[in-house]
Amino acid sequence: MDLHSLSKTPGSRHRAKRLGRGMASGKGKTSGKGHKGQMARKGHKRKLAFEGGQMPLIRRLPKRGFKNPTRKEFFGVNVGSLEQFADGDIVDGATLRRAGLVNGSFDGIKILGRGELGRKLTVKATSFSEAAKTKIEAAGGTCETE
Repeated sequence: MDLHSLSKTPGSRHRAKRLGRGMASGKGKTSGKGHKGQMARKGHKRKLAFEGGQMPLIRRLPKRGFKNPTRKEFFGVNVGSLEQFADGDIVDGATLRRAGLVNGSFDGIKILGRGELGRKLTVKATSFSEAAKTKIEAAGGTCETE
């Protein structure tokens, strides 16, 4: 199947409804809006989740917990994935991003302790777990916080 051989399914495309074109069209006079009222007025847009004045469902449901507005988002990188770097390398945020271990937006990088490390690396990150710190230092590397 090629792009030039594709065709639309019959009945999938509809002509736009032509409003206010005389009584014989079936959508003349009030153009399908009925008589008077909120929705008959020009420029009216119904608000998202508006339920005709009734308390909206989203406001009726109970809210739980606390959302910290100043929360810091950390990207976790395991010690085992640092094995791909060469002995004596300096591993920082830019290096991790180039290697494809880190992507997206976040406030900092945290090195976590899953996996084993057999290389001497200088690792620069926002924070380290205790397990990660001991594994990096046991391999002869250093941990530097940024």
